[in-house]
Formats: sequence, C-alpha cells, structure tokens
Amino acid sequence: MTWSQIPNIITLLRILLVVPTGWLLWSARYPEALTLMAIAGASDALDGALARRYQWSSDFGATMDPVADKLLVIVMFIIFTLQEHIPLWLAIVVIGRDTIILGGAGVYRLLFKEIEMSPTFASKVNTASQIVTVILVLLVLCRFGWLSEIVSILLDPWGFYLLAVFGIGSGIDYVITWSSKAWRKGHGQP
Repeated sequence: MTWSQIPNIITLLRILLVVPTGWLLWSARYPEALTLMAIAGASDALDGALARRYQWSSDFGATMDPVADKLLVIVMFIIFTLQEHIPLWLAIVVIGRDTIILGGAGVYRLLFKEIEMSPTFASKVNTASQIVTVILVLLVLCRFGWLSEIVSILLDPWGFYLLAVFGIGSGIDYVITWSSKAWRKGHGQP
C-alpha cells in the first residue's frame, strides 16, 4: 500500500459504514446512526481533502466517492420510507431519478464505449439536499427537544417539496446534458 491509496481506503470504509448505519436505522437506534453519519461525513471530507492536497486523486476515487454517498442516502431513504418518516412519493422521485441517470449512463456507455462521469452543478445541489434531508429526518427522530420540533416543522412538507424540485430539476438537467453530448458524439462533433 502506498500513501496515495489512503483516500480510496477511506472511501471503502465509508461504503462499509452503510451496513451498520442501515441496521441502526432499521432498529430505531437513531442517535447511534447519527454518530455513524457524522463519521461518514467527516471521512468524506477527509478523503477529498487528502486527494486534493497531495494530488492523490484516482479514477477509483472519482467513481466510488459519489457512489459511497449515494449508497448511504438511498439506504436511508428506503428505510425511512418503510418506517413512514419520508413519504413514498419523495422516495420514488429520489430513487427514480438515480435509476434514470444510471440507465442513461449505461446506454451512453453501450453506444460510445466510454463515459466521463462528471456531476453537474444541479446534481451536486441535489445530492447535498438529499444528505441534508436525511440528516434532518434523523435529527427529528433523535428527539432533541425544541431543535427536533423546529426541524420537523421546516422539513415536512416544505423541505420534502424542495428536495423533490431539486431532484426533478437535476434529473431533467442530466437528461438534457447527456442527450446533447450523445447527439454531438453521434454526429462526430466534440
């Protein structure tokens, strides 16, 4: 192992945190799950800082870092939906958007044999909103007194509506962006 692999190892550890976080959520052990979320967030910041500071970036890290984030968020959305803390329609928007994007990326790769994954600004805003939403749901479920009450008022329904708008908007942005790239590539344009 070389020093440059440290960010990748941190990313792998963050992926492994999905299982115990999901189990804690399913078991309604919300404060412990919040602790693991904090660890996952800190590790995400750390691996990114190390990769940028020491030029330890890699194709693996560029691909797996957002996958680690998405995996945790999707698991949380599924569990919170099954526990009826997040409405089903919102889970359909969030998971449906990601499914459409993955399907489109698969078709693009099938047609053109290569794909450069680069999230758009709208996608970054959407992912950040998803993470904030699940953390806010978790704060409500931890029952931190007045803080949880205020968060609950802001989150349901207005925070859910806002996340749906970001999800639909960033999904449309991806479809337009990648359809345009596919059209240009199919017609021999850069």
